[in-house]
Amino acid sequence: MTADLIILNGHLITFDPDQPSASALAVKTGKILAVGKNPEIKALAGPETKIIDAAGGTVLPGFIDSHVHLFGGSVELDYLNLYGVQGLDELAAKVQAWAADCPDDAVVFAVQADYSILGPGQVTTRQALDLVLPDRPFAMFAPDHHTMWANTKALELVGFLHGKQVDKGSEIMMAADGTASGELREPAAYGPVLALTRFGGRDLLGMVTGADPVPPATPEQRALDKAAIAKGLRHCAAQGITGLHNMDGNFYQLELLSELEADGDLLCRVEVPFHFKNFDQISRFEEAVEMRAKYQGDWIWCSRVKMFIDGVVESSTALMLEPYPGLDTIGDAVFEQAHFNAAIVKADELGLQVAVHAIGDRGIRWTLDAYELARTTNGVRDSRHRIEHIEVLHSDDLPRFKQLDVVASIQPGHAPFGGVFPSEGVEKMLHPAQIPTAYAWQDLRDSGVPVIFSTDWPVIGVEVMPSVKAAIAPVQLGAPWRDQTQSLLDTLESYTAMNAWVEFNEGKKGRLMPGMLADIAVMSHDLQALAPAEITTASCVATIAGGRVTYEA
Repeated sequence: MTADLIILNGHLITFDPDQPSASALAVKTGKILAVGKNPEIKALAGPETKIIDAAGGTVLPGFIDSHVHLFGGSVELDYLNLYGVQGLDELAAKVQAWAADCPDDAVVFAVQADYSILGPGQVTTRQALDLVLPDRPFAMFAPDHHTMWANTKALELVGFLHGKQVDKGSEIMMAADGTASGELREPAAYGPVLALTRFGGRDLLGMVTGADPVPPATPEQRALDKAAIAKGLRHCAAQGITGLHNMDGNFYQLELLSELEADGDLLCRVEVPFHFKNFDQISRFEEAVEMRAKYQGDWIWCSRVKMFIDGVVESSTALMLEPYPGLDTIGDAVFEQAHFNAAIVKADELGLQVAVHAIGDRGIRWTLDAYELARTTNGVRDSRHRIEHIEVLHSDDLPRFKQLDVVASIQPGHAPFGGVFPSEGVEKMLHPAQIPTAYAWQDLRDSGVPVIFSTDWPVIGVEVMPSVKAAIAPVQLGAPWRDQTQSLLDTLESYTAMNAWVEFNEGKKGRLMPGMLADIAVMSHDLQALAPAEITTASCVATIAGGRVTYEA
């Protein structure tokens, strides 16, 4: 049999226990035909066979990023990125130059603004942002997308200058003078500002409401949105990514992705969830059933529910068992606990997988309690329910993950020792007793819990190698932080085979072996030969998804 595509001269990491390594593989009609040594694979070549010379680089299953916001991440590739900007002067220079290039934007918008962007200990206020851009509405997102800051003109534009009641779990922060401070916490508070951006907030509508655009997107808006997603998919493919688990969703996104598939522009397989919000009635799960029934392909599918139970540590909105140091708040529960439990039980009853954003120790405990209630109510099944982030874990709850068969979904780059964000942002918000089991990647792994890795793009970039470095070469912060360093093979498996497993596709992908879907990444270097701190030297040189080359350097 003649192969369509052959990869030679590679250091293959197959995650096939019967053949963990090899030097070459062959692909036929979208699936892996054979894995072995160069001579036997080369013999499968014909006149039309495409041959890729891996030149000694690692060849492994295509990366699957199991926690992304595809639409939002795609859109933000074209917004002003403030990562690394520090101080009022630098911020003003960047924003004013950007504003001059987008005179028609209703709100000048930027992303990746650090919580301490004005300097250590400096609070970002609307008055400070008025100095940055005095004559036009301006707003900027924190990297975690749980906080937005807006200047006075932006707050006036949405009617928030004097405050307004918003949904539970969100808050317009108020100053002592009775006006809005400029800080908007969580989607219900920042959603109206987002709706004024050039994408009209449609990029994060699947997270803010979980519903489709109202009024429906115009043909021009659909074309704009589809082009943005196509650009984002090209960016993902260039990282060696062949699969994405979206963490927000609506029918609109699924329609756009389906159009991209029909156009031949869907370069990554994408799972889109049904997003259940705190203001939704349990009856809305009828939409989840409809979404699952309609979308069940190898490239686009829905079989999961996404929920939030809390916010993030940096803004003191993650739900904690005790008040934050120096504050009188334990954070914000997004759901009333009874409603949250009822939703989890219903989703489980319907056979849907559940993924819950839970960062604080109380938020994690409530989620574990809800999963336990679902098992008691509906019976035990292979649900592969997930908890996303798991940043501040109480030691009493660590063994419960294994007991309840809960998957630990982790983003190594988010940790204070991940090397992406300053460590002090989290550390000052935790009590010393909370730190030893915070970001407890290896503790969870050692307890026998399935661990999967991802980025939460656009919270951090979707690029794979920086997250791999965060896992295998974390910054050593010293006591009371504990070393959670991951091995390279564990990290790569959590980014490939385990992410295929968590989506119930371990029989189709995530390993390099005959019969598997030909989702493959070819790297520039032998990853196992690089020192952990030098792993970002490597980059993707070719990506194959379903036997099709989706990226080639």
